[in-house]
Amino acid sequence: MTFDDTAIDWLAKLLSDAAIAEIMPRFRRLDEGDIRQKTSAADLVTEADVSAERLITVRLRERYPQAMIVGEEACSDDPALLQGLGEADLAFVIDPVDGTFNFASGVPLFGVMLGVVVKGETVAGIIHDPIGKDWLIGARGAGSHIRHAHGTLEKVHVAEPAPISQMTGAVSWQYMPEPERSRLARNQTKSLSQFGYRCAAHEYRLLASGHAHFVVYNKLMPWDHLAGVLIHAEAGGYAARFDGSTYRPSHVGGGLLVAPDEASWRELRRELWAE
Repeated sequence: MTFDDTAIDWLAKLLSDAAIAEIMPRFRRLDEGDIRQKTSAADLVTEADVSAERLITVRLRERYPQAMIVGEEACSDDPALLQGLGEADLAFVIDPVDGTFNFASGVPLFGVMLGVVVKGETVAGIIHDPIGKDWLIGARGAGSHIRHAHGTLEKVHVAEPAPISQMTGAVSWQYMPEPERSRLARNQTKSLSQFGYRCAAHEYRLLASGHAHFVVYNKLMPWDHLAGVLIHAEAGGYAARFDGSTYRPSHVGGGLLVAPDEASWRELRRELWAE
């Protein structure tokens, strides 16, 4: 079966099914053995991540047997699974629990993310909020919407451009090398205010719905960004890597700056990296 826009409803329900079956029953009920460290004490995986990804993967393989499926936890065990994402005819990229640190800490700020890639281009993105029981959905050329739990659709749009002194944003300087780390941490104070959710799903939602202006990410893994960048773009926003090049599914480095428009992107690039 090939992918088309009619599949978005099915995919949205799939993410909700995984949340109902595997994620929410474990929220604030994790045993000590249900949480493990990956690369550090801040990089965790739980039984909810693994089980939700397994359910989503099985359902996707049933419906799309020829598709490439890239799951965060599967790639953690076998990084080679990422190879070929930029050339696949059809690929699904899964973050089963984005914001695992929050989830494992009992903080209700996490999401389920899915990006759809066709021949090296992201064509759809879905972010499901298991707490709010709604979805942020974007499809190439069709805009971005919040699908509320009661079924109504609300079109979203990024914030209007503003001077950096009036912008709200997030800078993930903790993943930067020095001296860039200190420079960005210092220059972030040029903005009006900041946020740091430790959850790309909700950070992209904040930007796409016009409640904040920018984010800076250094660590680029496709499950964290493909859905969000597509949704943000369809909501009218602009994103590029630090060198100004277009962000693509095959990229795992080069950083990412997300802004309301290209002019704002250029101002942020200049001011945040100023000596």
